[in-house]
Amino acid sequence: MMQEEQPLQVARCTKIINQNSEDAKYVINVKQIAKFVVGLGDKVSPTDIEEGMRVGVDRNKYQIQIPLPPKIDPSVTMMTVEEKPDVTYNDVGGCKEQIEKMREVVELPMLHPEKFVKLGIDPPKGVLCYGPPGTGKTLLARAVANRTDACFIRVIGSELVQKYVGEGARMVRELFQMARSKKACIVFFDEVDAIGGARFDDGVGGDNEVQRTMLEIVNQLDGFDARGNIKVLMATNRPDTLDPALLRPGRLDRKVEFGLPDLESRTQIFKIHTRTMNCERDIRFELLARLCPNSTGADIRSVCTEAGMYAIRARRKTVTEKDFLDAVNKVIKGYQKFSATPKYMVYN
Repeated sequence: MMQEEQPLQVARCTKIINQNSEDAKYVINVKQIAKFVVGLGDKVSPTDIEEGMRVGVDRNKYQIQIPLPPKIDPSVTMMTVEEKPDVTYNDVGGCKEQIEKMREVVELPMLHPEKFVKLGIDPPKGVLCYGPPGTGKTLLARAVANRTDACFIRVIGSELVQKYVGEGARMVRELFQMARSKKACIVFFDEVDAIGGARFDDGVGGDNEVQRTMLEIVNQLDGFDARGNIKVLMATNRPDTLDPALLRPGRLDRKVEFGLPDLESRTQIFKIHTRTMNCERDIRFELLARLCPNSTGADIRSVCTEAGMYAIRARRKTVTEKDFLDAVNKVIKGYQKFSATPKYMVYN
């Protein structure tokens, strides 16, 4: 029996004739061959087949044998985050307000939708996180992915820039189609300025394709079709370059700024990064935090790593306060010219 069973051809059912009667017929379109009007196979019921669906047909009579799932590009399916990241809200130092705003948008509508129904408002749908590099924008998104049971799709802006015309826009459409098929979904666009830049004409037409992709995102966020239970998070460190159409309320309702951490936050970040380190008992983290003015969370992490390197170099098993002071000198003062923060402050 297995050997007699023929492979099926993939076709698309374009129209159903006499849908409710017994002798319903189906117009199918087999790519590269022709269109056929066919009946159903024995194993399929009429309720399984809808217009516009992909179906498997046999090669002799072209009868419909099996309904097929919608076609989604494998590169889009790969963007879904399967295993949860191991970052929690406790690992994000000094962003109390930002975490609060983020949880209101993402967690409240999923856990307590009735609050919004009682008030008669729609929950905010999108958040833009902006701030200098290294202040914890992507880190917070990873913590959100850890907390919610919703499907989490992570897109890096440059992944949507494709070679051929219309490919990037098609990927965006399939991405949102996949997101709508889930019960609840969070889509996170990292480095959104790769595709969300303001529209302009450079005379050559090199940027047209990127702009088309961005317009497709704009349309999917708040276009003709309802968005469904999809929350959108975006992160960028150049908010001034983004297109105003992308930023308007209804698409991205919340704009959350991740600023430079203050003294208390820097102390907290030091404690988070030294939690797992083998340190001496009475290290004065507040003093260390005072010695790192205008530094981001990433800088402080780098200080902790460098301090560990000093201890390894001296062949000790614990990190002393002197190691931290040397590391501050090296990272904060030595690498000053590489810091991106002053450049970001100019745009702001």
